[in-house]
Amino acid sequence: MLVYLAAVFVYFIFHIVTKKNKLDYVLLAAAYMTGAEVFLRMTKAFIFYETGKYAVIFFMLLGIIYLGFKKNALPFIIYLLLLLPAVFVSLEAINYTANFRTTVLFNLSGPLCLAVAAIFCYGRTIEFRKFLNVLDYIVYPIIAMVIYITLYTPNIQDVVTGTASNAALSGGYGPNQVATVLGLGVFILFTRLLIPYKNLLVQVTMMFFMILMAYRALLTFSRGGVLVSVIMCLAFIFLIYFSTGIKTKAKISIKVLAIIGVALLVWGYTIIQTGGLIGNRYANEDALGREKEDVTTGRVDLLAVEIDAFKENPFFGIGIGQGKFQFREEMGITSASHNEISRMLSEHGMFGIIALMVLLVAPMVTKLNGRKNLYFYPFLIFWFLTIVTTSMRIAAPAFIYALCLLNLDYAPKKKPALHRK
Repeated sequence: MLVYLAAVFVYFIFHIVTKKNKLDYVLLAAAYMTGAEVFLRMTKAFIFYETGKYAVIFFMLLGIIYLGFKKNALPFIIYLLLLLPAVFVSLEAINYTANFRTTVLFNLSGPLCLAVAAIFCYGRTIEFRKFLNVLDYIVYPIIAMVIYITLYTPNIQDVVTGTASNAALSGGYGPNQVATVLGLGVFILFTRLLIPYKNLLVQVTMMFFMILMAYRALLTFSRGGVLVSVIMCLAFIFLIYFSTGIKTKAKISIKVLAIIGVALLVWGYTIIQTGGLIGNRYANEDALGREKEDVTTGRVDLLAVEIDAFKENPFFGIGIGQGKFQFREEMGITSASHNEISRMLSEHGMFGIIALMVLLVAPMVTKLNGRKNLYFYPFLIFWFLTIVTTSMRIAAPAFIYALCLLNLDYAPKKKPALHRK
């Protein structure tokens, strides 16, 4: 798999360097690495654990070198600068035996990935058909991952014994991250149900994989990625429904009714396969049907520790990567933060609050300035809900956030043909 990773890098670097349409290939490269990141971790095909995010940063920086960036991207440069004070606090806090990469860069890689991707994408325009191609490049490695999971999954009845997140049904990897990426894949392919591929065979194949991704996402027993995907789909239906004519509305309504029927069949099949335990999971019940006290599976306790850390260090914060030491001291557990919002507060203090405000306000400014992007709100929803449930452990929320900053050209003007006199 390391050979595969190297081949991906060589392929995209060659095309970015040699082709004229560099914007397209930079976005395609970052999109592919975003979709492949969890699959690469699952199959141990990475140099560093954060290779996926580093790859997105690398391709975006390569794009900035060749194409520069818009001056309007200044808010994200400010966002980058706001991250620096906590780095210096961390340098004071960590001991000499601590690993800077695993202690600091592990938590900083997500925000850094978001900042660089946003700086590159902010203010750029891309044709809608090319944008859909970028989304396809996110989906391709997710398809490879879902095939891998399906082929190497043990007998479902043998490994489903409770309602906790299930790594055995997630390719032997973290169910949260697998469900998040599969949910993203389901959403992208759902949008292609409403905006279909031109080739019927491709359309049917992609719809099959959408159903398979939904089924495998449910089997992870991780609710976050599934629920976020559902919310994104509902938002997209609302947006496309109220921006089209009557005939298109009728077609959309038929497709939505059909997908609801398919979703119910998938849900019913999953209930049968899991002996009803998936129903208990979403009802917040244990295997015996008793209601669990904490619907957040311990996240509220982590949140409380981070809020207390912010109250004690409101200005500069406790420093990047220091949250896990707070969890160890206060709760006796070793855990990374599950919530990027509270992590920014505890580790960055007031600078973190300002940085979060930049991330919330900047996209809205682009929208108010007339930027057209049908995927704007669903992608913004994905970014926000993902970072408050699974933090920024993968590149997906960072890159998807950057994509919502793009302006989509739905009717590009054709260049006039040259005629000889």
